[in-house]
Amino acid sequence: MLISEQEILELKNFVFDLNTLKNSIVIVEGKRDSNALRRIGYKGKILEFHKFAGMVDFADFVAKYERVIILFDRDKKGRALTAKIIQLLQRRTKIDLSFKRKLRKITKGKIMFVEQLVNYEDYLA
Repeated sequence: MLISEQEILELKNFVFDLNTLKNSIVIVEGKRDSNALRRIGYKGKILEFHKFAGMVDFADFVAKYERVIILFDRDKKGRALTAKIIQLLQRRTKIDLSFKRKLRKITKGKIMFVEQLVNYEDYLA
């Protein structure tokens, strides 16, 4: 995969912005996604959606955070989960999709799955 200097700089800023947020949590689909975020430098709280028994348990747990940052994959399953979570949480907490959009813009659509962020690890070290 061809990675430009601009992508690297913007991704560094992306990780920095994520790390500076307070009372927020990043939601990913699974373990490989959370590992990828850690490997590119994210130090904050990550919650893996698939560790929960169901949507209601998940919603009750994350509602205590001021901001819920959803970073699900850009496939059909990820979009469907995002829609369900927005519906469940929209009146309970702030849902932030801006980082998902930033990630797509930074990588120019090359990253469909959060776990693919490991491709940038060597450039961000």
